[in-house]
Amino acid sequence: MQTPVTVSELNNQIKSLLESTFLSIVVKGEISRVTYHSSGHLYFTLKDTSSAISCIMFRGNNQKLKFRVEEGMGVIIYGAISVYSPRGSYQINCINLEPLGNGALALAYEQLKKKLEAKGYFAQERKKSIPKFPKTIALVTSKTGAALQDMLRVAKKRWPLVKIILVDALVQGKNASTSIALGIKKAGMLPVDIIVTGRGGGSIEDLWAFNEEIVADAIYLSKIPVVSAVGHEIDFLISDFVADLRAPTPSAAMEMILPDQNEMLLYIDNLLENYHSSFKRILLRKNEELKNLYYSYKQNSFLSKIELYKNEIKTLNQRYNEVLNFILQKKEQNIKNIYINIFQKENQLLSKKEQILSMLLESFKANEPSKKIKNTFAQILKENKPINLENIKKDEIFTLVSTKIKLTAKAIEKNKID
Repeated sequence: MQTPVTVSELNNQIKSLLESTFLSIVVKGEISRVTYHSSGHLYFTLKDTSSAISCIMFRGNNQKLKFRVEEGMGVIIYGAISVYSPRGSYQINCINLEPLGNGALALAYEQLKKKLEAKGYFAQERKKSIPKFPKTIALVTSKTGAALQDMLRVAKKRWPLVKIILVDALVQGKNASTSIALGIKKAGMLPVDIIVTGRGGGSIEDLWAFNEEIVADAIYLSKIPVVSAVGHEIDFLISDFVADLRAPTPSAAMEMILPDQNEMLLYIDNLLENYHSSFKRILLRKNEELKNLYYSYKQNSFLSKIELYKNEIKTLNQRYNEVLNFILQKKEQNIKNIYINIFQKENQLLSKKEQILSMLLESFKANEPSKKIKNTFAQILKENKPINLENIKKDEIFTLVSTKIKLTAKAIEKNKID
């Protein structure tokens, strides 16, 4: 008769048998009932159309996964059978797993891209503008990489005035993502205008550090604009989507963010030429405005008003003189006419008076006493002296003399004639 064993002994025997028999297995199936434990372990069930088996991936192996295990995902599991003796249950201890169809890195890339896009990491409205004329640039890259020398060469050629600060970081390998993230944070504390992070081309595995979430977080949280310049033009990484500017190559990044000194010199020449032309036009315009203001001031100034009043007075005076001269000339003409009239009147009156005088003269001549004496009158003499008849007294002897006769007479009687 077979000796009975305890349950623990049986489970231990099964454990020893299964774990020694299935040391390395590769199993494919569909993921279900996924549980990410707070301890970091991953628990899930792998199933197909008719069977299922429990699986566990301990924290150490789980942290190595580039993607997140999700419900319904088809995977290939690499591991071994392990038995949990206290419950008599067995499971697959997963060492690694890969998604069916797509590679693990491709899946991890798509998963992280969707996650960050949902969180708004790629939104255009949150992206910071790149300064047009940066004074200082921080380069987060490897000090031994060819990308650094390419960026320095382009920077020196395009814009020698820019100051370059190197923040050395690992850009490939296990700790590269942490090193890059720390480098971006360190650069963010420096007095720089732009942060450029990147490296030269390589395989997806070589560039993978720039697809890590820790790097995306550092770029997203940076207060300073970040330029992602990783690999070649065909490579698109998570850092490219999160960064404020994506450059196809490291050297292209410097060409994109730095002005060309030759173009700037030409621009400055044109600017100076336009400045001189504009200044000349402005000067001419201002000169004309100044002339107009001066002319306006001159017209409206106190002295100008005085001069205007003086001119008005002069004009009025001139008009007054003209009017006065006109009046005087008119009066003179009137006086002249009056004088002529007076002269004519005088002449007429004089002529008339002369006529009258002539007539009187003729009459006088006709009645002249001498003529009358010659005919009917005689001169009275006394003692040979002429005497008036009134002076001869009665009985006084006197002489009467005419032109032809002298007669001695005696006054017999004297009477007055009434």
